[in-house]
Amino acid sequence: MGKEMSEEFKQREVQCITPSGLHQMAYTEWGDPANRKVLVCVHGLSRCGRDFDNLARAMAGEYRVVCPDVPGRGLSGWLKNPMEYQVQTYVADMVTLLARLDADSVHWVGTSMGGLIGMTLASIPESPVQKLVLNEFGPIVAAASLVRIGEYLGKAPQFPDFAAAVRYIRAVSATFGAHSDAEWSTLTEHVVRMLPDGGYRMHYDPAITVPISAARIDKDIELWPYYDAIKCPTLVIRGALSDLLRRETLHEMTGRGPRAKTVEIQDVGHAPTLMHADQIAIVREFLLGG
Repeated sequence: MGKEMSEEFKQREVQCITPSGLHQMAYTEWGDPANRKVLVCVHGLSRCGRDFDNLARAMAGEYRVVCPDVPGRGLSGWLKNPMEYQVQTYVADMVTLLARLDADSVHWVGTSMGGLIGMTLASIPESPVQKLVLNEFGPIVAAASLVRIGEYLGKAPQFPDFAAAVRYIRAVSATFGAHSDAEWSTLTEHVVRMLPDGGYRMHYDPAITVPISAARIDKDIELWPYYDAIKCPTLVIRGALSDLLRRETLHEMTGRGPRAKTVEIQDVGHAPTLMHADQIAIVREFLLGG
């Protein structure tokens, strides 16, 4: 297209509401804003919508691609009541976003938490979700993975410089699999924020951990009723080394509910970043195929 990356998308926001007040949800928008085919891509627990830049760029010829920053992350506002950092809030915000987009139906790609939000929205009668990609998420969430995530979530130190931030992201995100130095920089730059003194911190509200800590999760989370209620075609992508989505859960998902198609990505755990051409091709084929 001959454009700089900053000109390939527009940065927008939409006002949302919870019982504790109003907040802004930021999102990037790619492709033709008049395109009635809308693809929503939603990130993982401590990530942001810019994770999907490569996928969005690859899909923007066919879709209006919208990648929100879930509240408390990235450029979105922080919630006044930390206990509202819950899937019900996120689903309601996504419905508000779809109203802003004037989108009656959407295709959905969700990584981890984004998969939880998508699965919940897709399970509701008359859901706007017409095709669903669950990237490293299923109806049983292994407790061991939540323990691992809890070891670093909300506990990141302040980093003296960007290089230190990259080292930290590489360490806590090693399960993403092999990426180049440039890709690790990209995976870092949008989830950290530069401070006045030149240092960096993680670009999310530390209070996103409050509901998780309050739940004191010590066993697997089971969400089969949500999955079984899904009616739309569904693809599940699993990192072959995942500690969150077990292979037996993946197999069971093929035989109940929407009877998902499944793909495993070798040498990756939680979660495939959908940055690389081979992973993008899997998503593209499913969404655009018959």
